[in-house]
Amino acid sequence: MFLHLGADTAIPLRSVIAIFDLKISSSTATEQYLKKIKSLNKVIDISDNSAKSFIITDQIVYLSAISSQTLKKRAGHLSVGDEEYGG
Repeated sequence: MFLHLGADTAIPLRSVIAIFDLKISSSTATEQYLKKIKSLNKVIDISDNSAKSFIITDQIVYLSAISSQTLKKRAGHLSVGDEEYGG
């Protein structure tokens, strides 16, 4: 199954490690992590510079304009293999 992140971008749900709210998760550690990942060219900003959430996958980090709550709800309605994913 796939998770739609917005901006015509969908990723395999299996690859999702975590979904975070950018404002709630804004801490020094989060800022340092995102800065480091950006320096490694492993960030894709699909938010048009209005990110509300970031999605960590096994390969890359996505910045999305869709809220983390909405993304988690979408993921909760999808299944991974034979198990239901509840976010």
